[in-house]
Amino acid sequence: MNILVYGAGVFGSYLAHELVRGGNNVTILARGRRADELQKNGNVIRHYFQLRTTVDKVNVIRELKPEDVYDLIFVVMKYPDFQAVLPVLAENHSRHVVIMGNNASPFEMQDYLHANSPVEKKVAFAFQTIAGWRETGRVICLHGPTGQMIIGGLGENLSWHSIIDQAFVKTKYKLTYYINMDEWLKSHFVMILPLNLIAASYDGNLRKAAKDKKLLNHVIDAIDEGHQVLEKLGYTVTPASQAQLVRNKRKMFYILLRIMLATPVGRIILSDKAVSANEMSALYQAFIILKKNANIPTHHWDKLENYSSPQ
Repeated sequence: MNILVYGAGVFGSYLAHELVRGGNNVTILARGRRADELQKNGNVIRHYFQLRTTVDKVNVIRELKPEDVYDLIFVVMKYPDFQAVLPVLAENHSRHVVIMGNNASPFEMQDYLHANSPVEKKVAFAFQTIAGWRETGRVICLHGPTGQMIIGGLGENLSWHSIIDQAFVKTKYKLTYYINMDEWLKSHFVMILPLNLIAASYDGNLRKAAKDKKLLNHVIDAIDEGHQVLEKLGYTVTPASQAQLVRNKRKMFYILLRIMLATPVGRIILSDKAVSANEMSALYQAFIILKKNANIPTHHWDKLENYSSPQ
């Protein structure tokens, strides 16, 4: 298949790696120094747990023209950056688009593409369950034995999922389909927002934060309040295990959180660099609107916003 990965950060680079290994003709849209690196040295990824480095040759473009048609386009970037690329995606004549990453407004994005494209657009939304960071010339990527993606439509089965499946048929990559990705994405960001505040409370010192019982309990309670906001507005927390972990297995969640904060890998996942400040701000603004519409008290959220570590 002829596939474009629009975005060359950690998530886009790893996705491109998997697609290349699956025998697809992969193009990455990148700009500036990152585009130069890809053209000169290929897509270099250090697989953190696997203790190996891979290098994949990929096609590189710096802009997407309307006439550049691909079988499938994956748009992989931070939530605040999607808005700038929507007009380019709408003008392009490719018909199948997957928008991947944290997202507080999938319906608006889908509606825009449908209303402004010269061809019928099929749109899906997805999230890749990996972590990592970029270094000069390469990406450091944390993932399990196989790549995994949560993917689906907005309240309906994807009639065109066979096209997505085809892209991964020769890989070990696992796809998990959800009917309502809007609920999954909202459930995800109401969980990561309180978790991200842990690092902010201790200026990035997560080892010290792990010992602050009061802070960790505020975080767990805040996540539950986020779930309550969604439920008040008629959303189902997805997956259901997320709400169960907070409400029915609270002690286990607390222990897991302390372990994560005390281990090198956990500190990477929960560091203040795991999700960029501008993305956190944009997601938080979306949550403020949800809180206002739900009109229920969120005392622990309020305490977390102004929490400062004990001296």
